[in-house]
Formats: sequence, C-alpha cells, structure tokens
Amino acid sequence: MLIYNWLLGSVMRLLTFEVNGVVKVGLYTGRGIVDLPKAYLAIYEAESAPDFLYSMRRLIESGEPALRLISELGDRAIKSGRGDLLINPASINWLPPVTDPEKILCVAVNYRAHGEESSTKPPERPYFFPKFRNALIGNGQPIVKPKASNKVDWEVELGVVIGRRGKYIDVKDALNHVFGYVVTNDISMRDWQFPSMDQFGMDWIHGKSMDGAMPVGPYVVTRDEVPDPHNLRLTLRVNGVVEQDGNTRDLIFKIPELIHWASQGITLKPGDYISTGTPAGVGFPKGKFLKHGDVVEAEVEGIGLLRNPVVNEE
Repeated sequence: MLIYNWLLGSVMRLLTFEVNGVVKVGLYTGRGIVDLPKAYLAIYEAESAPDFLYSMRRLIESGEPALRLISELGDRAIKSGRGDLLINPASINWLPPVTDPEKILCVAVNYRAHGEESSTKPPERPYFFPKFRNALIGNGQPIVKPKASNKVDWEVELGVVIGRRGKYIDVKDALNHVFGYVVTNDISMRDWQFPSMDQFGMDWIHGKSMDGAMPVGPYVVTRDEVPDPHNLRLTLRVNGVVEQDGNTRDLIFKIPELIHWASQGITLKPGDYISTGTPAGVGFPKGKFLKHGDVVEAEVEGIGLLRNPVVNEE
C-alpha cells in the first residue's frame, strides 16, 4: 500500500472524532486536526462529501484512492490558511479510530516476561480471545470501573488494524494486509478472569470485555509510516508512575505470524483489530488495581499516547 506523505513529510495519522453530534474522520497534524468532510466541501465547493470521510472502516475498504484524496485534502487545507478547516484536538470527542470493527482479537501471553509474572507458560501457537464493540472507547474517554469488579487491571499493547480482506493468509504476505497501527489498552477484570471454576477455565468474556474495557487510539498510523513494528517501546503510566516498560522486539509471535494464525478458518476484514499482547508490569502480580480518579497513559513509540481517566460506575 502506497500512501503519499504531505506537509513536509509528516506522518499520516487518521482518527475518528465527534463534534456537534457528527462523527467524522480527521487527519491529525502539528497544526491541528483537519476536518476532512468540511475540507472536502470547502475545497471542492461540493454539496456533499464521500461517505468514507465519515467512517474509518469505509475509508479502509475504499483503498488507496481514498488515501490519495485525504493526502490532497490535508495538503490543500493547510496551504489554504483557512483556520476553520482545522480543529483544536482538545475540543473534540475522540472515538476509537475504527468504531465498528467486525472483530477484535487479542493475544494471550505473547511476551515471555509477562508469562513469567503471571505464572503462565506461553502457548505453542498464538492463543486468541475476543473483545466486543461495547468495550471500545477512545482517547480521553473514561475507563469505567464496573460495580461488578474490584480488580481492574491495565495492559498496554500495540494494536494492528487490518486493511485487506483475507483468509488462510501466508506469513510472507501478512503485512500486506495491515492498514496501520494503534495503541490499545487491554483492560482486564482479574476477579472475573480468574474465577474459582477451574473445570471451565478462565472467564474471557466478563474478564476482558465489560463496557469500556478496550481503549484504542488515539489515531491509526498508516503502515508505511512504521518501518519496523517489531522495535517499538511500550510504556504504561498510572498517575505518572511507570508500571510497564517493554519493547515489541520481545513479542513471541510477530505480527505476520499473528495474522496468519488469526486467519485460519476466519476471514479477516478491513477495520478488524488485532491486539498483539502486553509486556510485563501489569497490576495483578503486584496487587495493584485501578481506582476512581486514576489517569492511565498507554504509549507506543512512534504510534501515539492513549490517555484515559478512571471513574466509578454510577
């Protein structure tokens, strides 16, 4: 996938946001967020904008022509000098970059050090578990500590956004199915994940997919802007204190392998998320859990910083 850089070679970062009740796709720049539908209407003097400027999933499905248009829109919006086409990032409601994926697949124990801290042996092939759309929240949106759980934990991860449909994908071709990368935080309710029902195994549903348990964002960085996704530092801070500090070079199963295994018998589709696993430093082994008033910052080098406050469920 070829994506043209613009504005002195800045990285293409695409986000989904809400302003005045309207959900749009935006282009994040050092000068503000380009309101892509508004820019399209103004620059081309059009009566309506393409639907893919209102939906990241449809944008991904539209392929390279849509990305070329966005590159041109960003360039022309900046050069126009029109301030009304740029939005202050602090003034928007950030949403997950893809708000409506068909699938959210997460990987268990994909860093050896995390396996050691949780007394879990890494699997012989990737072990996937699902999360649901109800868990998705965006940058700045609150992680709601549910009434049902007293052990809410954090897990910073590199997330992959699928760009091209595929099934039984070959490892050698797997990266061609990637649209881009995001920061994810696999919020986990440990008192539900590890119940006292050993004969049934772990409770992956309530343990991982309560409402708001999947912060994603702040934007998606397109694949061509990340030369090596397997050499990125991951950090997670709670109230400014570093709890996790790892690197994707320590992934047991690299991204091509994850895509290969995830696509066995399952068709991966544009907009699907694959969250690649977390390094050591989660709260459970330390007896530390999130509480009302905490601020969680999950960061992946070159991808972005995902910041979410924690609030009690009312």
